[in-house]
Amino acid sequence: MKRILLFVLTNFAVMAVLMVTTRLLGVDRYLTANGLNMTALAGFSLVMGFGGATISLLMSKTMAKMSTGAQVIEQPRNADEAWIVDTVRKFADKAGIGMPEVAIYDGAPNAFATGAFKNSALVAVSTGLLQSMTKEEVEAVIGHEVAHVANGDMVTMTLIQGVMNTFVVFLSRVIGYAVDSFLRKGDDRSGPGIGYMITTVVLDIVLGFVAAIIVAWFSRQREFRADAGAAQLMGRKQPMINALARLGGLTPGELPKTMAAMGIAGGLGKLFSTHPPMEERIEALQKL
Repeated sequence: MKRILLFVLTNFAVMAVLMVTTRLLGVDRYLTANGLNMTALAGFSLVMGFGGATISLLMSKTMAKMSTGAQVIEQPRNADEAWIVDTVRKFADKAGIGMPEVAIYDGAPNAFATGAFKNSALVAVSTGLLQSMTKEEVEAVIGHEVAHVANGDMVTMTLIQGVMNTFVVFLSRVIGYAVDSFLRKGDDRSGPGIGYMITTVVLDIVLGFVAAIIVAWFSRQREFRADAGAAQLMGRKQPMINALARLGGLTPGELPKTMAAMGIAGGLGKLFSTHPPMEERIEALQKL
């Protein structure tokens, strides 16, 4: 219930910020006088901004299974699978969340958690992770993923992505309309012109990059918190430190973009990376 309330309040807050900002700057009076309905645009931006992010969240488990080929452990077939399921259950109970689905997929060392709801999430580990780490290190990685679920990181990142999408849609169209109105002074033709279309497309791309940088920054902060959560679930931080150190010497498996932020290891590029460098994560754990 609290998560639904947070989602609704975020939608209203974003709309309020957009409307108040344009009013304070006097933009709304200018654009409204030139035929742009600011209220309708704000509503359209919210639907476009949060719609895609919400649908992605709701479909995240299904898409994760399809894209990675993850096989859910319905009934453990061997001692290793039984141990993985028991480890996830132990951490889920300790974190106070429902038992997630547990899956294994073929691939290089990595793991991820996904799902729209805390009590029906999915935690998956790769065969490469199981083969290259000790049981204690794998346990720490599983703790990290369960911490993501317990922290509600999937919903948090969806809200942040929705807010960023909304601002991108809104600002690109406001600026596009203003540019188009300036270029068409004295032109009696109705409807947006080429200036609006070009400006909107360019700004959607440019602002989209800026939004991606902001979302990636938030994702990196969630990683620090999930590392600390794993240490708390295990009762000590050294296993998580060891797991990160080992991952730092491996080539982490690539995850689909829809779940990359919830993995244990991230991509390249400081600004766009969803995960901090291993050295920074280890240093943060050592300071706990």
